[in-house]
Amino acid sequence: MTTVPMKALGGAAFLLILASAPMSGGQAWAQPAPLMSACDAEPRPPACNAVRGDRAEGWRAQGRAEVMAQHGMVTSSQPLASQAGLQVLMKGGNAIDAAIAASAVLNVVEPMNTGIAGDLFVMVYIAKEKKLYALNASGMAPTGANLERFQSLGYRADPANFGPGSGMPGYGILPVTVPGAAWGWEELLKRFGKKTFKDVLAPAIDYAENGFPISQRIAHDWVLPNALPLRGCCTAPDPDTIKTWYIDGKQPVAGQVFRNADLAKTFRLLAQHGRDVFYKGEIAKAIVAKSNALGGSMTLEDLATYKGEWSTPATSEYRGYRVAELPPPSQAWGTNVMLNVLETCMPKWAPGQSLASLGPRNAKYWHFLVEAKKLAYADLFRYNGDPNFVKIPLADLLSKAHAEKLCSKVDPKRASSTGPAAPVNAGGDTVVLSTADAEGNMVSWVSSNYQSFGSGITVPGYGFVLHNRGSLFSLSPTSPNVIAPHKRPFNTLSAGFVMRNDNTPLMSILLMGGDMQAQGHAQTLVSILDLGANLQAATDMARFHHVQVPNRLELESSLANLIGRDLLSMGHNVVSIDGTPVGGFQSILFTPLPAGAPAGAGAPRVHGFYRAASDHRKDGEAVGW
Repeated sequence: MTTVPMKALGGAAFLLILASAPMSGGQAWAQPAPLMSACDAEPRPPACNAVRGDRAEGWRAQGRAEVMAQHGMVTSSQPLASQAGLQVLMKGGNAIDAAIAASAVLNVVEPMNTGIAGDLFVMVYIAKEKKLYALNASGMAPTGANLERFQSLGYRADPANFGPGSGMPGYGILPVTVPGAAWGWEELLKRFGKKTFKDVLAPAIDYAENGFPISQRIAHDWVLPNALPLRGCCTAPDPDTIKTWYIDGKQPVAGQVFRNADLAKTFRLLAQHGRDVFYKGEIAKAIVAKSNALGGSMTLEDLATYKGEWSTPATSEYRGYRVAELPPPSQAWGTNVMLNVLETCMPKWAPGQSLASLGPRNAKYWHFLVEAKKLAYADLFRYNGDPNFVKIPLADLLSKAHAEKLCSKVDPKRASSTGPAAPVNAGGDTVVLSTADAEGNMVSWVSSNYQSFGSGITVPGYGFVLHNRGSLFSLSPTSPNVIAPHKRPFNTLSAGFVMRNDNTPLMSILLMGGDMQAQGHAQTLVSILDLGANLQAATDMARFHHVQVPNRLELESSLANLIGRDLLSMGHNVVSIDGTPVGGFQSILFTPLPAGAPAGAGAPRVHGFYRAASDHRKDGEAVGW
């Protein structure tokens, strides 16, 4: 079993190092540079040997309290982004305006994870309509991206694997799809926003032009991929990428101030001309020029004709609530299947028991969650794809009757095997955020470059990378996810809501991180709806990440130390990990006030208050007013 790195246990608490503290061997410890990730340094400072303190109330291991506010709330993986969204709310913007502002800042401060040329999915609750909307602004394969072209270049699917990613290259120009995020930003702003592009992009422009200090987790993730092909393999970095994302030719570290004047220019162009400048104007021409120079197939027409689409959420019932998740091609509906299996099959797997009665210190609790995940993801990898190209029996897959059929596939005492059709490129780097306003509108937002710095290819002069989501297509002709022009690939991005019976939101649900997302949604919802955890406790709890093939069960080390041996004896392939693979959670929950309760002078229109959480595994923050 491995030991959790101390940086994962205390965040910034370990940055306060006394200059006079003695080192072993009699040496004096010199104070590190501000914001240095000290416990990654050599020699390790003595503070890295400290133990974590306890809370005075509630669950002692909870890292911090939920944030509560009445007028509005923003939670994201970076404080500067959360504050930008809050500023927009306080200046009269709504939850949609705040979400775009926060996302734009994340483009600046988390450039490895998200960008204007990436994918975007959003679920929006509009209070005056009591209606939930789902927006798919993910990328489409360009005109020249077809199975024959990839085969002519020497790419082939693994015969034993028809799942997402089979045979596809991971980086470079070939897996680049037509960007969707810029289209989605303007679509949301026009349909539901109150502010202008100029208003919501102002904070991001300021940080891009004047700089921001790179925080700990972001510095840890700031790793550029090799993206340019040499002899058929990605063995060299893109010079434009190095020029844009390095400082004086070197990878930046925590505490350095980073600027991106080119991205500031891009945002100014968007503020002045709208998304047409991205899809039909000078930015489109720059994207195609870069693609052509590297052998890509994207055309100006591909960009000019791009459109996202509004879709109907995938829904199911769990513990008296309606769980609404993104539909295909998102993997998010795997959460619905996983929860259906748990609710339907638990009475058969453990008669007289429940997840709550077993509790999170019992190996069987985790065994049942993992086995339900395997069944849900088997459905994902068998059926998921672009519904405009393939027929997906979603209504049947989301039914309790389907869950009932799956119960017999689980042995309550032994781990099951998994099939071969699983994604080759299962990892991913993503941002999630949530916002809420005084009118009761709420947003659940997820956007991504897919893997870190996407394709690794930067559009010169404009300060953004092209994403590589196309690497989740399959090159198997029998796969529902086989690559084709204008098709959207299987997508790991997930966003959801939990709804009450009166069609108002209980909470948004978001957890980033590749194939962790749907299984992470289910884990945190079980913690909240079955175990009674508050939002912050639910994200602070240890999680698992299960990889469908090679059927590997990754447990955060505290959880591995607690029940790892028991799960190993049940046949699980247990690996102890730090918090990186289990993603970052962001959520807002609405608590209504009792009917007739006095609202008070200056109270918001919404009769209640918001509670929010932000994952300690990231650099994030929840803020409200």
